[in-house]
Amino acid sequence: MTKTLLVTGGSRGIGAATATLAAQAGYAVALSYRRDAAAAAEVVRGIEAVGGRALAVRADVGVEADVARLFEAVRVELGPLSALVNNAGTLERQGRVDELDAARLTRILTTNVIGSFLCAGAAVRAMSMRYGGAGGVIVNVSSRAAVLGSGGEYVDYAASKGAVDTLTVGLAREVAAEGIRVCGVRPGVIDTDIHALGGEPGRVTRVAPGIPLGRGGTAHEVAEAIVWLLSPGASYVTGTLLDVSGGR
Repeated sequence: MTKTLLVTGGSRGIGAATATLAAQAGYAVALSYRRDAAAAAEVVRGIEAVGGRALAVRADVGVEADVARLFEAVRVELGPLSALVNNAGTLERQGRVDELDAARLTRILTTNVIGSFLCAGAAVRAMSMRYGGAGGVIVNVSSRAAVLGSGGEYVDYAASKGAVDTLTVGLAREVAAEGIRVCGVRPGVIDTDIHALGGEPGRVTRVAPGIPLGRGGTAHEVAEAIVWLLSPGASYVTGTLLDVSGGR
């Protein structure tokens, strides 16, 4: 029986790479996106071109009604949910804490924290044996910034990912006996277009000399770690945060 995976924020970067790789591993893949319908459709076309099943759904993970509609669309179109990759996230232009205002903080925390909680809760209701489900896996995409703090750049983003780490550990303990594993990945400096949101598209090049492996990572390298955590090969792994950061 084909397993069904939902990847939030699946139209670009790590999300798109994860959706594509998971489809190659045999999953029927749904991906959510907020704005870029063309990019989401391109990911779907790429999966379908090699015989996979895929679905793109416009949804803002920070809006409860959108999350409910997203999970219902996945159930109706692809079948019972087997796994969630909580990947949707955002950041804003680099700045110090004393330059941040409440509006920016609300935007960051709504997507990165509230969105992760809402989607995790919906996934538990869909997969937990407590609710009649067959179990499953949740992988939360955090960031190495949660440990390093990102001073002078994105302390708000780093703090939001610290909350995601806490969600991962706490939820793993809540639902372990209900057939659900919950893990996290903490990417380091990865070469995706998220850096342009921070106002420095070339950030990977600047930071690379300080990374022990001497380079930024790729979205595919992070996707490989996520898909492994989803797999039966990680069946005894839960509550774990896996750094994919080149040693940084």
